[in-house]
Amino acid sequence: MTDADYENMSAFSCGVDELDKFFRTEVKECVERRYLSAYCAFTESHGIVAAFTLMNDSIMIGGDDEKADFFEDLRLEEDANIVNFFKQQSSYPAINIGHLGTAIEYQGNGIGMAIIEFVAGTFSMYRQAGCQFITVDTLNNPRTIRFYSSNGFSFQTNKDFFALTRRMYRIL
Repeated sequence: MTDADYENMSAFSCGVDELDKFFRTEVKECVERRYLSAYCAFTESHGIVAAFTLMNDSIMIGGDDEKADFFEDLRLEEDANIVNFFKQQSSYPAINIGHLGTAIEYQGNGIGMAIIEFVAGTFSMYRQAGCQFITVDTLNNPRTIRFYSSNGFSFQTNKDFFALTRRMYRIL
């Protein structure tokens, strides 16, 4: 994002107070401290229509029960050597979409889906770093859960069922 983009964020609203506050007051400092990278989509007529952040992440798998549940959900290749190698790992590299918001008047037009597909395509195609998953810590509300589920994300655990956010992942 450019300095002008940060200034234009003051008018951006996705209708979720926590996200709006983050994009208006915190994102610039997070970028400057290299905690995350921030991006925006815009049109000439409207300005910023969506904003999102990316950060390195990993999926950590705990005990044997958690591993069994996790692997049951994955679509692993049939090659036994690959499956065994994959199952021996305790963490798996991922890219995290930390924040994703679409301007209220543009919601429901496929912009969020296009951003997710852009991130998936970028990290699948260029292979500049190991990355097996996209992760999100989504707000725990039916609309947001439905959005990520319809874009190929699954819950990593049910331990966060009553938390403010739910951990979800998508296989690349």
